[in-house]
Amino acid sequence: MRRTCLLYQGDRPIPYLTAWQWQKELVGERKQARREGKDLADVLLLMEHPAVYTLGQGSSLEFLKFNLDDPQIECHRIERGGEVTHHAIGQLIAYPILNLDHHQRDLHWYLRQLEEVIIQVLAKFGVPSQRIQGLTGVWIDNAGQVQKIAQVGIKVSQWITMHGFALNINMDLTGFNRIVPCGITDCQVCNLNQFVSNVDFVEVKKAIAQTFAETFNLEMQFITSLTTPDL
Repeated sequence: MRRTCLLYQGDRPIPYLTAWQWQKELVGERKQARREGKDLADVLLLMEHPAVYTLGQGSSLEFLKFNLDDPQIECHRIERGGEVTHHAIGQLIAYPILNLDHHQRDLHWYLRQLEEVIIQVLAKFGVPSQRIQGLTGVWIDNAGQVQKIAQVGIKVSQWITMHGFALNINMDLTGFNRIVPCGITDCQVCNLNQFVSNVDFVEVKKAIAQTFAETFNLEMQFITSLTTPDL
């Protein structure tokens, strides 16, 4: 039997701090339910954010090319692993809140599964992609130059996940010029629309949800609000 996963798909950009708070609340509720001998459904949040930078909990400020005091730039240090990255409109963000007790208690396995979701989705759009040994994320060979199309960064506490991955679809990539993406010198980034003309953001979102369900053996249940009592 497939495990239930509640799917929330934002139809408008969600401020980063709002989404971050949602995640923390969802994780906290699942920890509390476990203490009470209950089990809440998994959740997958799919959304976009207005332009923002995030730093992993141990990431270095040397990879920033801007002043943290600049009021025009939003930047937050968060719990996930990894270095600095950039989010903006046109990039699809996926935040899975999974109880790995019901999947596999293995962080490396989980990271590879997230990458596999992205790789399979890109394949559905006719775009071959790959992993790079020793690095997280998904990469594309663009005319002999390897470029990063998706970033992966997670936090797992008591085997409950938060944060996730970001897939560049048709975003303004110039925001990456203000950082050393993921702390990788000379790291080049790319968008899906460079390989698929007129790519439809909504269609990519549908493909992510479907492939995620298949990869993690989940039954998706659509929700329109995060205030649903069953959350």
